[in-house]
Amino acid sequence: MTDSPHVLVVGGGSTGTGIARDLAMRGLGVTLVERGNLTHGTTGRMHGLLHSGGRYAVSDQPSAKECIEENRVLRDIAAHCVEMTGGLFVQKPDDPDDYFQEKLDGCRECGIPAEELTADEAREIEPYLAKDVERAIKVPDGAIDPFRLCVANAASAQEYGARIETHAEVVDVLVEGGEVVGVEVEHDSGPGKRVHRTPGSTEKIRADYVVNASGAWAGQIGEMAGVEVAVRPSKGVMTIMNTRQVDTVVNRCRPKGDADIIVPHETTVILGTTDEEVEDPDDYPEEQWEVDLMIDTLSELVPILKKARTIRSFWGVRPLYEPPGTGTVDPTDITRDFFLLDHEERDDLPGMTSIVGGKFTTYRMMAEKISDHVCAQFGITATCRTADEPLPGSEDFSVLRDYMDEFGLRSPIGRQSVQRLGSRADEVLKTGEPNPVVCDCEAVTRAEIQDGISQSGSDLNALRIRTRASMGNCQGGFCCHRMAAELSPEYDEPTAREALDELFQERWKGERHALWGEQLSQAMLNYALHATTMNLDGDPAAMDEALDFAAFDGGAGVGAGEGESGQSGATAADGGTRKHERGER
Repeated sequence: MTDSPHVLVVGGGSTGTGIARDLAMRGLGVTLVERGNLTHGTTGRMHGLLHSGGRYAVSDQPSAKECIEENRVLRDIAAHCVEMTGGLFVQKPDDPDDYFQEKLDGCRECGIPAEELTADEAREIEPYLAKDVERAIKVPDGAIDPFRLCVANAASAQEYGARIETHAEVVDVLVEGGEVVGVEVEHDSGPGKRVHRTPGSTEKIRADYVVNASGAWAGQIGEMAGVEVAVRPSKGVMTIMNTRQVDTVVNRCRPKGDADIIVPHETTVILGTTDEEVEDPDDYPEEQWEVDLMIDTLSELVPILKKARTIRSFWGVRPLYEPPGTGTVDPTDITRDFFLLDHEERDDLPGMTSIVGGKFTTYRMMAEKISDHVCAQFGITATCRTADEPLPGSEDFSVLRDYMDEFGLRSPIGRQSVQRLGSRADEVLKTGEPNPVVCDCEAVTRAEIQDGISQSGSDLNALRIRTRASMGNCQGGFCCHRMAAELSPEYDEPTAREALDELFQERWKGERHALWGEQLSQAMLNYALHATTMNLDGDPAAMDEALDFAAFDGGAGVGAGEGESGQSGATAADGGTRKHERGER
């Protein structure tokens, strides 16, 4: 028994970083390992909804109560990550009256502020709602930035002494004498300023306790330890539209179904989603019908979506779990609750616990529960403080209001900068230097770019996640090269070029599912700009290898190295490998 046990957390998403922060604040030694960058898995691939709980008020009231409780907590401790948009559950003529009343009653039973609105009152809030919307329920839904939230949790954990080790994939769970005693990781060379171990080298990290918080990959970690964790990964698509066609979260007020929510997020809206069980969280089909379904179905609620510009799509995988023997066939029937699996109690394997299931909105509560569990293993009585202590950047959000006054409410640049930076706005923006806009779509200034570089180094994708630069309508067409230029003189030209190439690759991945209409024109314009001004298309005549035109023309299942089998992992329409893409937004 020790007063300061060393706990190793597997997984750098919201739950993993939340656990690392909680345990570190309670005085435990913590190491977090993540195979990619923070938010590499499910957290970086969600629609950004801060649940009010209204979504579960009929089907799962315990989850609904947890959501409204954590909704209020996150507004306090992570104000710089949250935008309280409000939400509407709208009823169309073919949506059942009984369900509308059940939803309204359920919200009130769960303590969720809920107000019934007439159709006219709902359209006063959202003028683009369909004319045949009959009535709506107003709830306190919101939007949240998962990237900023995870970074803030990891930063706080680090401030309390935790080691945060990204690009360190677990390749084995160490079991000695019938007990888990640590993990072995293989290091990779992640981009940016963070110092990583030698790529390809391995490290055995011994710990007093291991927490498996790897989400949809929890089953793979469990298998390494010799125990079964029956996670049932379920994929869902999210499609990003070019502007905020709505300023409020809009839900369809009917029983569960695909394509029933629109979430305003920064300068865009995100449409979601599908729910399909998949075998492998790393390899699943990304199908065009899913994107079409989002636009066709949700334009029934907001018809202007049909005429809007689709800028990209991305897929995420839910880490669903249900106790053995439940036998649910439809993944939409699987509970969204979370489960703590103590492998000593369940599998006679001391030293490790897995946490599976759950929702992003309740990540902090999940982290508190498992931190309580870990502390109990060591007889530690330190209490959780994560619901009370603000995350870095959110300590004094009155800074936002001050800056809005200073810049004027009509200044979207000042407003957005301060919203992103929170209480760090003063420190970052008042440089005394010229501060032009680098990314026009997202109103990101040079001061923010330079601040991001000071934290992310030459990793322009990490900079993108921190600032949203290159994530707007042009998808980096007019700002990627400006971002790369800001790396000079601290970084040399080859480093800047490599960083620019990596950013272009990431931008392109999600765009390939949106190549029609105006977005196709935008993609062609981007190509022409980058090819003609920076020669980034290369010269095919100078290439050593012949072009594989089948990779472009044949679509899924046809391409270099894969033959015509159509097996998973075949070449996608852009010639890249059709696997999941991460960190897209």
